[in-house]
Amino acid sequence: MMTLSLCMIVKNEEKVIRRCLESVKEVCDEMIVVDTGSQDNTREIAAACGAKVFSFPWTYDFAAARNYSFSLASSDYLLWLDADDVFTEENRKKLAQLKEKEGEADAYFLRYEAAFDEQGKPTFWFYRERILRRASRPVWAGAVHEAICVSGKRVYCDIAVTHLRGEKARGRNLFLYAYQFAHGRMPDDRQKYYFARELSDNGLYDTAAAVFESFLQSEGCAADKTDACRALAFCYKKLGLRRQRLLALLRAIEFAPPRAELCCDTGEFFVEQENWEQAIFWYRLALHTGGTSGFVCPDCSGFLPCIWLCVCYDRLGDHAKAKEYNDRAGAYKPQDKSYLHNKEYFDQLENKGESK
Repeated sequence: MMTLSLCMIVKNEEKVIRRCLESVKEVCDEMIVVDTGSQDNTREIAAACGAKVFSFPWTYDFAAARNYSFSLASSDYLLWLDADDVFTEENRKKLAQLKEKEGEADAYFLRYEAAFDEQGKPTFWFYRERILRRASRPVWAGAVHEAICVSGKRVYCDIAVTHLRGEKARGRNLFLYAYQFAHGRMPDDRQKYYFARELSDNGLYDTAAAVFESFLQSEGCAADKTDACRALAFCYKKLGLRRQRLLALLRAIEFAPPRAELCCDTGEFFVEQENWEQAIFWYRLALHTGGTSGFVCPDCSGFLPCIWLCVCYDRLGDHAKAKEYNDRAGAYKPQDKSYLHNKEYFDQLENKGESK
């Protein structure tokens, strides 16, 4: 049986930290909370939940704070969370089952579910290195969007961390990047990719596009490059550059076979051009394309292509085919407003004898 230390860094998280700690404390052998300068009751709440609370002066470097939290742990394995993360009851049980085993990996990767639909089903997730063997001396790198370069054996688990979005100051990460640049710390390939994403998230699409283009010339990993192509296409969409947008989408195929997310983005491009046949090709491909690397949007391999295939076939006058795909969309999300609206439309056509 492995022992497990929870390691967290926090600042002004009094609204959410109790929820986080309560969701996992039954599974952890110790909980370490490193505070980087809270001015609220974060420290007191953490201590009341049974955590060991430490202070660390904020140096505009998330990796430095996380490495300090790791240095305080004493268990076989280190689990890290943010204050607005939780384990659901189902996933807490799975984590407890994993903990009952002898540790076989240097790193366990768990799903990070970061967005949800109205029914609470995840619409966006990706794998992250969550549980690390302490003896392998894992080290965080990157002042912003920090990560661990994992060595040794990896195991991907059917366990999810649920992200319940907390408050984040707009532009915070851009400020941290600016601070690093001002002190002569230039981004590596991975950091360049995330810097571009921050620029895009803050509406700086011209600059973001330039940084994405630079990243695509680097030695970055294939998964990041395919996601960068999609993000670059989004920037060009916002800038009204139609041809560059399509070329960015198609460029993703240079790095890896097309995933469902890319197929849906390309289908959307052709829908906007009212090129229904081309859109149908890409949405049909999305239904037969999976992938679990990089950022995953489960709707892109099910509900979304079905609902858009319904629209495309309807525009071509093939109401029977359109209804077929709307029914398939409803099998994924029976309460979805788009599906129900379309269902009413096809019911009316059928009453008029026009659906065949």
